[in-house]
Amino acid sequence: MIATLIKIAVLLGGIMTAAAYFVLLERRMAAWVQDRHGPNRVGAPLSLLGLKDLRLFGLGQPAADGLKMIFKEEYMPAHVDKVLYVLAPLVIMAAALAVFAVVPFGSFLPAVPALGIDAQPNLIIAPDLDVGMLYVFALSSIAVYGVILGGWASNNKYSFLGGLRSSAQLIAYELPLGLGILGVVLATGSLKLDAIMHAQASGGWFALLQPLGFLVFVIAAFAEAARLPFDLPECEQELIGGYHTEYAGMKLLLFLIAEFVHMITASFLIVILFFGGWHLPFGLTGPVGENVSDVGWGMGLLRVAVLMGKITLVIMFFMLVRWSWPRFRFDQLMTLAWKVMLPLGMVNLVAVALIHEAGHGTFGTGVAAFANSWISAIITWAVFILSWVVVIYTSPFVADNRPRRDLLEHGIDPQI
Repeated sequence: MIATLIKIAVLLGGIMTAAAYFVLLERRMAAWVQDRHGPNRVGAPLSLLGLKDLRLFGLGQPAADGLKMIFKEEYMPAHVDKVLYVLAPLVIMAAALAVFAVVPFGSFLPAVPALGIDAQPNLIIAPDLDVGMLYVFALSSIAVYGVILGGWASNNKYSFLGGLRSSAQLIAYELPLGLGILGVVLATGSLKLDAIMHAQASGGWFALLQPLGFLVFVIAAFAEAARLPFDLPECEQELIGGYHTEYAGMKLLLFLIAEFVHMITASFLIVILFFGGWHLPFGLTGPVGENVSDVGWGMGLLRVAVLMGKITLVIMFFMLVRWSWPRFRFDQLMTLAWKVMLPLGMVNLVAVALIHEAGHGTFGTGVAAFANSWISAIITWAVFILSWVVVIYTSPFVADNRPRRDLLEHGIDPQI
């Protein structure tokens, strides 16, 4: 119990601190993309002690932003549903943080008998949960309720439209997200995230073995995180702020932090499911296997560092895409989900299932045959290229963004 509580405290502190400084990193990356200066002034206010202030490359900006939000007035509009209005940010924040109970932050660490730690410390809060992926999906789907509740309880047209967009978008993209994961689950035969990492360490990363599933999962993860070019639920240019238009102070801060935590969660899943987690090729991260009695503290901490490094790179990719791509129209967003991502996810699942069944008799024995067979990798890459070509030639080369002249005035709702 004590070890679990320590893990929870370290996790909450680390996630909240990381979210704050990822905001600073994103603002600096936005400045770099747009060829301007980002936050580089706020540092240590030593002038309060009569000394010269230290800028520290703007590292004090997250603390300044956090204090500003904390000391803002906790204003609640009179026209809102007060219970649901307060419940919405709590639901979305709790769901975003609870996901990390089954996320591994590395492999095992060696026992320390001198400190009374005879068992190997496991870097997972709930290590014995055999349905880790189902748990992640269940809590991720709860987050949409927080957004819908915020939009409904605000009793505001912009917020309500943001809630409607969110419900349609997140539910639509959960389907290709699940199909992208099913190929990995089928190949490894497990729903545990740490078992999936060990399988990739033994046989190869699934980003290389299942490129189509990887592409479907990454695009769906962008949409589930509701970040540009998929930020239709909040869409400042159209909806002012969407579902959190009526929120301020700490309630708004919970919504904003939850958005970043969802991005961090998506990055964890991308790295763990498709990039081998803590694993590096050529034996750079030590022996492979779930029994790490021969792995010392140095190798154990190296695995943690490798996992965190990969996740940081994926998060930076999220940020780069946000400041490089324009926003989709809502009809384009839904068309991509139902007419492109969903069929591609089904194609990937069928291809992996066929290779898995053939592996029992043709390529070897058991699930390991899929991960270790060059033939299966060649087949999946051929399916990926063929699917990509089909999508290109069945989609229009030019998007028609002209206004609809065929709509008559009496065919449009006069209240809009």
